[in-house]
Amino acid sequence: METDRINLQSLAILADVERCGSFAAAAHARGVDSSIISRSIANLEKAVGFTVFERTTRRLHLTEAGKTYLERVRLVLDDLEAARLEALEQLTSPSGKIRVTTSSAFGQQWLVPKLAVLMQTFPNLSVDIILSDAEIDLAAEGIDLAIRLTSRPKGSWIATKLMDTRFRVVASGDYLERHAKIAHPENLNEHQCVLLSLPGYRSLWRFRSKDNDCAIGVGGRVTLSSPAAVRAAALAGMGPTLLADWMVDEDIAQGRLVDLLPDWEASAADFGTAAWILYPSRNYLPLKVRIFIEFLRNLTIEGK
Repeated sequence: METDRINLQSLAILADVERCGSFAAAAHARGVDSSIISRSIANLEKAVGFTVFERTTRRLHLTEAGKTYLERVRLVLDDLEAARLEALEQLTSPSGKIRVTTSSAFGQQWLVPKLAVLMQTFPNLSVDIILSDAEIDLAAEGIDLAIRLTSRPKGSWIATKLMDTRFRVVASGDYLERHAKIAHPENLNEHQCVLLSLPGYRSLWRFRSKDNDCAIGVGGRVTLSSPAAVRAAALAGMGPTLLADWMVDEDIAQGRLVDLLPDWEASAADFGTAAWILYPSRNYLPLKVRIFIEFLRNLTIEGK
């Protein structure tokens, strides 16, 4: 068969020529003479039985048959490279840099304090943490993994739930000594709350219990754009506020803040919010990314 003459080198050269746009550019990238590239493509076209490239004076263009062929070839090349890397990882420890993004508050309060264990366990691994409340283009910024706080992520990346998020209405003990008791969500109408300047958080909090659902309009003299700043204001005794459990659970355990409505579920949007791990949709996931995902999951399993 003619196809018996096709080798991996010729397929890799095919992909390089298409990416570089010409025989000369592909030859330069590979550090070889252009004639080697030209001969490889000619032999490949003879072996497959059709023209792969249309030649013009300015640039090469894939034929329709060439496009179809290259799409399948790329899958083969990617799988072979993934197999090589996966086998190589059996002989090495995770290394290199992993780029991770999450919100400023979640990163500072939950993620960053836990990284010391990862750094000690994997000395050849480094992390670049991008803390941002903006919707970063993960592919354009070369992000390996993202942690997003939302009801359900959208997009082409794989999403797996890290942990559910529960919101709590909290205030400091000092504040509670000076103000009326809060035993029901409706009591919040009697208080100046500390508000987060996001839709819902600054105007309407939702509650549900076994027997009741309600939405309570809230107001206050202090509105802040950062959850960390809202927590600091609550700790300073400025009023009750609504914050995620991962931000205030330790404060509650240490007695710095009081969970005012422990029998109620609370939210400013919906009750399905969670922390989600997002990573690229591909068959092969680098060892460093898999290690980081496992590290995060172990933290939630252990309740750290």
